[in-house]
Amino acid sequence: MVTVNLEGKTAIVTGGANGIGKAASVELAKAGASVVVCDINYEGAQAVAEEIRKAGGKGRAVRTDVSNEEDVNALVNQTLSEFNHIDILVNNAGVSKAVKFIDTDLAQFEKFLNVNIRGVYLCCQAVLPHMMRQNHGKIVNVASIAGREADEFFVVYSATKFAVIGLTQGLAKEMAEYNINVNAVCPGIVRTELWENLLRQLKSSKEYQNLDNEEIWDQFMTTIPMRRSQEPEDIANAIVFLSSDLAKNITGQALNICGGLRPR
Repeated sequence: MVTVNLEGKTAIVTGGANGIGKAASVELAKAGASVVVCDINYEGAQAVAEEIRKAGGKGRAVRTDVSNEEDVNALVNQTLSEFNHIDILVNNAGVSKAVKFIDTDLAQFEKFLNVNIRGVYLCCQAVLPHMMRQNHGKIVNVASIAGREADEFFVVYSATKFAVIGLTQGLAKEMAEYNINVNAVCPGIVRTELWENLLRQLKSSKEYQNLDNEEIWDQFMTTIPMRRSQEPEDIANAIVFLSSDLAKNITGQALNICGGLRPR
């Protein structure tokens, strides 16, 4: 039986308080990693770290706004102070909103950029010097199938996720000589708190105003060949795999986890 062993590894997971970030934090800890759960929602991050500790793992919570350079540097310094090394970085923090492009104002545009791509940039910039010195590391960026093919209502969000995939591909080539793997996962439709907010936003549009949330959700399910949504754990399992030595020769890739919704 193939098993993933991350004993002795230290992982940072951004946006770790809920959804995919929470699942990734828990599954990385189950595989043996010490996990630093960071989120702007500190209470949520604390709850996840406590869940990890109660299960016998090593979890630590740090309040972090990934768009703030001082916060990110403090996160890395605290992680190094406590665990001495950083082996895995999961850039999961992100924001989304269902809105037509013409209705997007500059403040919304800048928020998408600041969290979804500036946050990835800052975290990679802060962590990479340490990974380069130790000559190994794994970075997994959470993109989206919307970063492979853009959709209406998600134009700006899609643009930021395209950027995440581009950063992943280029950085993988630059970091290969340091034995650092850089990959992305592209979730499909995952019913997290983020998607609950999106359903409410879609209901306010004229296209969906006569449908309730469950009817809107059912419409999205019909677009998936496997006719089921993805669970946070589905994405987390791929993150754990890409964080392990089982994926030592996989880099620069963007892995769709979408039930066949995006075939490429």
